[in-house]
Amino acid sequence: MVGPPGSGKSMLAARLPFILPPLSAAELLEVSMIHSIAGQLSGGKLSDRRPYRAPHHSATMAALVGGGLRARPGEASLAHHGVLFLDEFPEFSPQVLDALRQPLESGECIIARANHRVSYPASIQLVAAMNPCRCGMAGEPGHSCARSPRCAADYQARISGPLMDRIDIRIDVPAVSAVDLIRPAPAEKSADVAKRVAGARELQRERFERAGASGTLTNARCST
Repeated sequence: MVGPPGSGKSMLAARLPFILPPLSAAELLEVSMIHSIAGQLSGGKLSDRRPYRAPHHSATMAALVGGGLRARPGEASLAHHGVLFLDEFPEFSPQVLDALRQPLESGECIIARANHRVSYPASIQLVAAMNPCRCGMAGEPGHSCARSPRCAADYQARISGPLMDRIDIRIDVPAVSAVDLIRPAPAEKSADVAKRVAGARELQRERFERAGASGTLTNARCST
């Protein structure tokens, strides 16, 4: 999502888990095991709510994909079967972002060290948000970029092409006007959208079963 500050990008991302189907029993077990290894299973409580992780853009590579002294799971694995939201996308270190290329492709984070090799599942839905330029004002009505026309191009070029190739949907989120706030248009409730999503997931499940791929639930995890 690309848009100026205050356009609602972070709010939209935070709402996404509420329209996704609840975790199945098998998914819940996987998520709980990962959080237990990371020491984040508070009081042994389980929830069927899909994980939502939003690390700060100062996160290191070990924090995002896993690592450290005991090779613990990172944010990508903690978001397994859920949403990984990266706000201020170009502000992340380019090396850290490129470390996500393999997990997005294979659905797992592989941490290799001299004396051991660990693989953590990371089947995630990546959502990223960014300003159109460094100052954030490019494209906003009544404002212009404070730097130069190249500001937006240079800012967005911080994200590598191979990583952008793994992002399927790119949308512009326009600035919110005063009219939008005073007279909000009628909108669907999250529960109604969730029903449509559940229906689509059921169609996918049936289609994959007919094709002999009963373990696959979404197009993103379909084999070649």
